[in-house]
Amino acid sequence: MNSSLHKKILITGGAGFIGSNLCDHFINKGYKVVVLDNFATGHKKNIQHHLSNPDFTLIEGDIRNLDDCTKAVEGADYVLHQAALGSVPRSIKDPATSNDVNVGGFLNMLIAARDAGVKRFVYAASSSTYGDSESLPKVEDVIGKPLSPYAITKYVNELYADVFSRTYGIETIGLRYFNVFGRRQDPNGAYAAVIPKFVMQFMDHESPVINGDGNYSRDFTYIDNVIQMNELAMTTNNPEAVNTVYNTAYGDRTTLNDLVGYLKEFLSDFDAAIANVEVVHGPNRAGDIPHSLASIDKAKKLLDYNPQFSIKQGLEQAVKWYWENLK
Repeated sequence: MNSSLHKKILITGGAGFIGSNLCDHFINKGYKVVVLDNFATGHKKNIQHHLSNPDFTLIEGDIRNLDDCTKAVEGADYVLHQAALGSVPRSIKDPATSNDVNVGGFLNMLIAARDAGVKRFVYAASSSTYGDSESLPKVEDVIGKPLSPYAITKYVNELYADVFSRTYGIETIGLRYFNVFGRRQDPNGAYAAVIPKFVMQFMDHESPVINGDGNYSRDFTYIDNVIQMNELAMTTNNPEAVNTVYNTAYGDRTTLNDLVGYLKEFLSDFDAAIANVEVVHGPNRAGDIPHSLASIDKAKKLLDYNPQFSIKQGLEQAVKWYWENLK
C-alpha cells in the first residue's frame, strides 16, 4: 500500500519557487497538499495546474497572522515551511519586515503546528547562518556571527525550532539551503537570484553585472536535490536524524566566473550569439561572504542523502526550462 495515501502536508510559501516544486513532487506521490501563501514573492501561476485537483487546497493568507496559520495546519501530518522573505540586500534595506515575516511568522507556524499535533515540522533554514565563519567546507555545528538581518532571522528560526522540540516534543528539522536554483525561479524584481537574472540578460543579449572580480564562489544547488532533502527529512524514521539541521547542497563550489561560462555554453545551444555577450564587473555587495561550500556528510550519514544533480547538470536543465518558458 502507498504510505503517502491520505497523508496531508502543509507547504507554506507553496506558490514560490521551491514551494511550488515541492507541491508538484508530493501531489504526484499521492499526498494531500495544502498551500498557505500571501503571494508577496510567490505567483499563483506556479500552482495554477493544481487548483482543480481535489487533493490540493490553496489558502491565501499570511504567516504573520496566527489565525491563518492555525487554519492552514488543521489536519496536517507534516509541515514544510518555506514561507519567508529572502534576500540579504532586502533585509539590509528593510530589516523590520524581514524580521516580522521570518521570525514572527516562523514562531506563529511553530505554535500552530504544536497545537495541531503535527508529526514533523521541516523548515527552510539558510547557509547565511554561517556568517563570518571562514572554515570550509561548512559543517553544521561550526557557525560564525551573522552578517545581515536576514541571516539573523534564519538563525533565530533554528533556535526557536530547537526550543520547541525540547519543550513541546514536536519533531523539527532545518534544511540550510545553499544557493538553490532551477525551474520557476523568478528572474524579475530587484532581489532576483543571480542565475535566473543572468539567464534572462543573456537571452536578451544584455551584459550581466558580476559583483566583484567573479572569484567569489558558491555551492549552487539544483532544485531536485532540495526536493530530495525535504522528502528525506519529512519521512525519515531514524530517531537520530530529527531535531537538528542539515546542509542542503551538492557539496561542490563554483566561482561566478565559471557559472557565467556554463550559462553561456548551454544558452549558446539555443542562440549562438550569446557566446559573444560580454560580462561587466561591479563592486562587491554588502553582506556577501566570499566563499560558500557545504559539507553534506551529515545528511548522507543520517538521511541517506544522495544528490543527483551537479551544478552543470542542473544548469543544463534550468537553462532549457527558461528558454522554453520565458523566451
